[in-house]
Amino acid sequence: MEKQIYIKKGNDEMELFSFEKLKHSLQYAGAPKNVIETIIHGIQPVIYDGMSSNEIYKKAFALLKKHNKVCASRYSLKRAIFDLGPTGFPFERLVAALLKEKGYKTEVSVILDGACVTHEIDVLAEKDGNVYAIECKFHSDAKGSSNVKVPLYINSRFLDIQEQWNTNSKNKTHLKQGWLVTNTRFTEDAINYAKCVGLTLLSWDYPKNNGLKATIDSMALYPVTTLTTLTKKEKHQLIEKDVVLVKELINASDKMKNIGISEKRIHRVLDEVKKLCDISQL
Repeated sequence: MEKQIYIKKGNDEMELFSFEKLKHSLQYAGAPKNVIETIIHGIQPVIYDGMSSNEIYKKAFALLKKHNKVCASRYSLKRAIFDLGPTGFPFERLVAALLKEKGYKTEVSVILDGACVTHEIDVLAEKDGNVYAIECKFHSDAKGSSNVKVPLYINSRFLDIQEQWNTNSKNKTHLKQGWLVTNTRFTEDAINYAKCVGLTLLSWDYPKNNGLKATIDSMALYPVTTLTTLTKKEKHQLIEKDVVLVKELINASDKMKNIGISEKRIHRVLDEVKKLCDISQL
């Protein structure tokens, strides 16, 4: 019988380690069967009780990167979103881009008057005459989660804005709903409260099969922080130049040159970009 090993998750909870779960995440990233077997074989001897899930991820990522950089990029998505920080603005850009691909008109960082006070809305999205006020809650590590206080606060802000918007005869659209988006998770109370008041929630894996991970993969809207051909410093320099999405690099050769990336490396980066965007459409 295989020995049971407990590992420490990002939120400090202990969980029974599962090779099947690791295999599934590698398969989801598009890794071929023989590469998955090589990675499992490489990790099996070094796993121990109390090992962190982050250590396991780093070992799996390093092995996957040797065999297939594009699969490694997809596998790194969760960490790559954390790496968008320290501010939440690039995450807001990412959320706006996802909505734009779904047919919404979007604006980032919009100041709106409420019935009582003025509010800054992270993303304002409009589709078919309906407007949605979206708050983005970015966490820079996996321990961060949004408890019930967050949707309580967001919903009260939304109601203040909604009253003002929908009674203003100049507005030709209807402010329909508030949304709350986070890159980590919501507590059960937060989810229950949001369901009760009609606030839409979106997190890494909520709603099931339609969270951030599934949406980003299906649309190939990867953040630049997923790329293996750029250094961490280069990624943040590009984010400072307002390049947040991988696909934006296709028309950003000048920006890459401006931060000192050679012509040869630009070709390598663009090759990875094209493969990464294509693989999600298979």
